[in-house]
Amino acid sequence: MPFAFHYAARSDVGMVRSNNEDSGYAGPHLLAMADGMGGHAGGDVASSTVVAALVDLDGESLSGRDASQALLDRIREANREIGTAVDDDPRLDGMGTTLIAMLRTGDRIALAHIGDSRAFLLRDGEVTQVTKDHSFVQNLVDEGRITADEAKTHPQRSLVTRVLTGSDEDEPDLVVRQGRAGDRYLIASDGLTDYVARETVDDVLRETRDPGECAERLVGLALRAGAPDNVTVIVGDLVDIAKVDAPPTQPQVVGAAAERRRGTRPVPVTPAEKAAALSKAATGGDDDTDDDGVTLAEEGPRTRRGTVLRVVAALVVAAVVVAGGSYAAYAWSQQQYYLGEQDGVVTVFRGVDQDLGPISLHSPEYATTIPVDELPDSYQQNIEAGIEASSRADADARVTELRLQAEACRYARSQGDECRTVQPGWTPPSPSASPSASPSGSASPSPSASPSASSSGLPSLSTTSTPTVPPPA
Repeated sequence: MPFAFHYAARSDVGMVRSNNEDSGYAGPHLLAMADGMGGHAGGDVASSTVVAALVDLDGESLSGRDASQALLDRIREANREIGTAVDDDPRLDGMGTTLIAMLRTGDRIALAHIGDSRAFLLRDGEVTQVTKDHSFVQNLVDEGRITADEAKTHPQRSLVTRVLTGSDEDEPDLVVRQGRAGDRYLIASDGLTDYVARETVDDVLRETRDPGECAERLVGLALRAGAPDNVTVIVGDLVDIAKVDAPPTQPQVVGAAAERRRGTRPVPVTPAEKAAALSKAATGGDDDTDDDGVTLAEEGPRTRRGTVLRVVAALVVAAVVVAGGSYAAYAWSQQQYYLGEQDGVVTVFRGVDQDLGPISLHSPEYATTIPVDELPDSYQQNIEAGIEASSRADADARVTELRLQAEACRYARSQGDECRTVQPGWTPPSPSASPSASPSGSASPSPSASPSASSSGLPSLSTTSTPTVPPPA
């Protein structure tokens, strides 16, 4: 049977962010979504770099095995580009991106995944998640330390353990799935999955027949839920084109990859022309207005409902500002807290890590005595990105946790050991503890899957079960 995707892609900057770090692409044979991280350090650059490296696969005819290898090769190439970009511009240090990519060949779909973005499959009325988060919280669930329900509200749920950062060690999971006509795939950034209940997402996938309307509804639900993060959704229905009306063939590019270029052009006729045009559009090439361009989803036809929502939202925002409602927004922001760095130490800030024009929405609440450079690398990265706290008490609890990690890190270094994350409740060893007490004669902790304390007083943690934690997505 001749298969193709009937697809739609939508993206929104969200309710708080000033820029879109997500990038998405949807075409007849390829669906891809990347959620960049690093803020102004270049999350949008990372995500658009990866999407740009993949788009011309949509125009190639590949066998199942060739498709899987081609997908991996392009991802690795894009990851190297991210590393080169960081080397060339130190301001981009810390950027990275998640990725989910689905490349269809016949009825088989090669799915590559890294990070905490999620893919779902609707088949025969049942929705299942077909990716597994690479995140700190997912590790806790796998270890049985928290339940899946507790993971939904865990304060560290945004911490990812594997993303594309330019390192040679960054490697996605890859599986090949058997597709069926009628399958519906959803790829979503955490701007949707963190703020809209799974049951609601499932209902929308089942009830909304048109992929474009389905994507619009999901983004709208995330915005109404107050999602502060970027929201990107790609819906792809696998159809037998011999039995249904031909699906669209004009690709949709959304998010950061789309914002790097404006304008439209008809889809090129030949695969070579198509590949060149898509690569150029996604990477923000020549902006000559005489050039024809790929139609971007943000600029393409919108549903009446979606247009009305945007107009109403714009009017509401304008009314709030004109009527002085900005004070209410400011007052709300001052009930928030986050942990960041100031003068080299961990500092608790009141507010949100944003500015409203000339108005700063945050100020230091108090500075701790915890030097940032004494924390494990993963915690340093989290502090650089900002660790959100739901209240002053929550912020204080996080400071206590960081103080424990810094103390353990100092002790480990004093023993010539590597600094690593310790479990809550860790205490420095008593004076009676000595290297001789260790059966191996060494005071440094031996790698083990067990979290029990070693003779050095640090938990024995496997280097494979406790990966470095990059910044929040």
